[in-house]
Amino acid sequence: MSSQAGAGREPVSFLVFAASLRSGSLNGRLAELAARTIEENGGTVELASMTQFVADAYDQDLENEGAFPEGAARLRSALLDCDGFVIASPEYNASIPGVLKNSIDWVSRYRPQPLNELDGMLISASPSMVGGNRGLWALRVPFEHLGARIHPDMFSLAQAHHAFAADGTIEDEALAQRFESVLVSFMDSVEAHKHYPCAKKTWFEYLGERPEAATERVE
Repeated sequence: MSSQAGAGREPVSFLVFAASLRSGSLNGRLAELAARTIEENGGTVELASMTQFVADAYDQDLENEGAFPEGAARLRSALLDCDGFVIASPEYNASIPGVLKNSIDWVSRYRPQPLNELDGMLISASPSMVGGNRGLWALRVPFEHLGARIHPDMFSLAQAHHAFAADGTIEDEALAQRFESVLVSFMDSVEAHKHYPCAKKTWFEYLGERPEAATERVE
């Protein structure tokens, strides 16, 4: 898989990780492919592991003592260091993996809160015919509540246990092209948000909310 879309791209950096703790997980493979695709299209990548961001269950008593877990601190640092993030998330009981939700809850307690106005993209892989898509819809909720700009298009790889070629790419050519297209579109949005100030205003106009005095919160 290759593309000329990255030619002349302004610098953009991405955090990519799978929200699965299992070694060799399907979402881990999809995250690796996302990282490779981003690099092939002119971005720089920190490919991380969910194991780096694991934290004990959120406890406000610990927060009040300033005892933030190391995993939460590492996720906060990684988010602050990137221009956008890509998470390959498994679907647990049609929803979010608890370990990821817990890390989000901890990170949300930092000030400034690092997810606010940060670009993100959600992808998933599953042996099911749904591809983990229901979990991604659930995952959008906390991220968007915290102000993250989650890319409108998501990617879910169904029957993922049969979908990967030996070299780690997606075997079906049409699906492979769609995967790259969605990622490149996300990269373009991140590049515009970072390097072209008008993009922030245009984003909200696209959503139908034209900036004016009553909507200064988005300016």
